[in-house]
Amino acid sequence: DVNKKIEELEQRLQAVENKPDEKPVPASSQISNNSFNPAISVILEGVYASYKNNPEDYALPGYALGGEAELAREGFSLGHSELIFSSNIDDKFFGQFTLAVAEHDGETEIELEEAFFETLSLGYGFTVRGGRFYSGIGYLNQQHRHAWDFYDAPLIYRGLFGNQYLDDGLRLSVVLPTELFIELGSEVFAGGKYPAGGQHSGAGSWTAFANVGGDINVSHSWQSGISYWSADNIEREYGGHDHDGVGEVPSFEGDSQIVGFNAIYKWAPNGNYRDQNLKLQFEYFTRDEEGDLTLLNSSPLETSTLNSKQDGWYAQAVWQFVPTWSAGIRYDKVDSDNSGSDDAVLDEAGLVSGGYVPKRTSIMAQWVPSEYLSLIHISEPTRLC
Repeated sequence: DVNKKIEELEQRLQAVENKPDEKPVPASSQISNNSFNPAISVILEGVYASYKNNPEDYALPGYALGGEAELAREGFSLGHSELIFSSNIDDKFFGQFTLAVAEHDGETEIELEEAFFETLSLGYGFTVRGGRFYSGIGYLNQQHRHAWDFYDAPLIYRGLFGNQYLDDGLRLSVVLPTELFIELGSEVFAGGKYPAGGQHSGAGSWTAFANVGGDINVSHSWQSGISYWSADNIEREYGGHDHDGVGEVPSFEGDSQIVGFNAIYKWAPNGNYRDQNLKLQFEYFTRDEEGDLTLLNSSPLETSTLNSKQDGWYAQAVWQFVPTWSAGIRYDKVDSDNSGSDDAVLDEAGLVSGGYVPKRTSIMAQWVPSEYLSLIHISEPTRLC
């Protein structure tokens, strides 16, 4: 009966109180015996690529490509795999360390992609991140490649950032205590990574960004943002174009500013993103540069002034129509208006568009049988004109 059960519980409690020398087992030990070890994630990526034209001749008229803007080699390749270690260091800091394994020029390379700490308890919505990390400029730039809806970067990301922009630096951001989501942030970087470059005694580049968003109702959400990037005293090299077998390497010295805008809309019936969802995504960037352009391997050395204005945008829609399948379409367009004292030097660097405006339509399809596995991810540019 009830009285008997109460009596048994009282006896058990008395037995525990009579053993003061025995320490209780910590709750963390009960949950896991490796609670102080970092979480380890491995993202393995295999790629098959096929092109109508030679990928070695890939160019984006009006843009001097740098960074990792080249195309993946034809046939099967390793792609861009990652090994990620992350953990809460204590109740005040979080840390993440990411190694990237990729193929460049037919060789497998291992490089440090990200290594940063982030505060957890500054209060009042403030967060500080320091180390090497992807900049908060734009929307897509902050995501790792394996999280992109399409396999490759939009044309404007290829042209401005060499796919993505990351650097060594410090970020301060704050989420305001408002009903509407409002995030403000600024970053200072060493300025050694493309599209900056060169040696700087202090900050070589800096950014500022603002994001705002919210829910319309349980099924709809939105976000938009504006961002700014600036770098002075840049010394950066491009991949160049080997028109004559000479192999000149263009080098830019000067100042650069980038302004970006993005808008995102998401829909999921009754907020259930697992079964079905739709995402509309748009980004626009414009870049102004002024300085000098030099062909480093030319003899005698060829130089030109450069006044450059480049801009472009992409819009995409991705629909997950069942839990394991999604499909999408993306449209890209970039433009440029570059001038200088020597058109031949600009042409060698790929900065003469000749009135050509690159446009591209791409489609994608993805099958994800589980949250850990994506067996099919097709991204196909159907037109580049």
